[in-house]
Amino acid sequence: MRRARIDLDAYRSNLDLVRGWMQPVEVMAIMKADAYGHGLEPIALAAVDAGVRWIGVLTVPAALRLRAIGVGEDVRLFTWQHDPALDFRDAIDSAIDLGVSNAAELQRVVDAVDQRPARVHLGVDSGLHRDGATPDAWPELVSLAVDAQRAGRIEVVAAYTHLAESSDEDDSAAVAVFDRAVETAEDLGLDLPMEHVAASLAGLERKEFRKDMVRMGANLLGIPGAEGVSAADLGLEPVMTLTASVAKTKRVPVGTGVSYDYTYRTASETTLALVPVGYADGVPRRAQGRVEVTIGGKRYPIAGRVAMDQFLVDVGDDEVRVGDQVVLFGTGEHGEMTVLEWGEALGTIGEEVTCRIGARVPREVVGHQVEGRVGDYLREQP
Repeated sequence: MRRARIDLDAYRSNLDLVRGWMQPVEVMAIMKADAYGHGLEPIALAAVDAGVRWIGVLTVPAALRLRAIGVGEDVRLFTWQHDPALDFRDAIDSAIDLGVSNAAELQRVVDAVDQRPARVHLGVDSGLHRDGATPDAWPELVSLAVDAQRAGRIEVVAAYTHLAESSDEDDSAAVAVFDRAVETAEDLGLDLPMEHVAASLAGLERKEFRKDMVRMGANLLGIPGAEGVSAADLGLEPVMTLTASVAKTKRVPVGTGVSYDYTYRTASETTLALVPVGYADGVPRRAQGRVEVTIGGKRYPIAGRVAMDQFLVDVGDDEVRVGDQVVLFGTGEHGEMTVLEWGEALGTIGEEVTCRIGARVPREVVGHQVEGRVGDYLREQP
């Protein structure tokens, strides 16, 4: 009755397009939050089959999931948010790249090393204030890294930072902080083979920030981050289409109150269609009056409060039947709203919308790659 269709052909198309834009710079495909709600394993396998050799997954457990399904060590898996109680041994043994933000965190990595050195990226706090060492703490982190690398305990792969993307001036100032940190590291005797600072938006708009590698996430899923720019404007294709089926219809008289609190009353005799998707599935209560769904190629507003498991649509006198497909968001090619339009209507961003689509909504993976490694993976699932 409810389904999120994941189009791997669209993902591959976006990947090819973005990699072409970024040449000759390496692209790291970011897949945090279960690939932004699309499903980590099929998206990752499709990317690997397309030749991607860098994937960012935020956490070590997510990276280990990919190693467990056969993503080999030729594909670098970058993680940067670590549980304070995490034992890094499995990550090191599985050749998972570890972003570290301070000397204490790096010492935990060094202490966990057994047979092979840990692959480490040193984080610089250039102004976002989430990850990375501040300028004052950076020399201590670098000095420890120098000693650990000389002892054969770690391999320093890169220095990295993340930009706030608040303005061109702020981002330029942040990159200047990063560049000074790199110079300090070199002065302390540390060779940094790679640098990566730009994510999706900065990677597209600021060519000078691309360095050796750009981290791309939402763009690859057809969700551009530039204000006022649609996926179609860039030639990108939304990968997720969210649908459901009409579960019930009911004819009601004029003035009928609809759903909780009667925040909506019918203006005339009309038909209400029940759609079995609610806020437990990722459709927020505030969608009432802001979001329209499409049935039979025609848009209808959500009528009344969105409940935990369902919402209602006022379809007037149109002939809508039980079982008719309801498109909540999709590519926009058939008149439906896109996930970017949902984000704008709800006062948020498209990534939040897809990340909130819950586990009760099955992911239907389609596209030619379903016949390759993705197909093998899906056939093994219960």
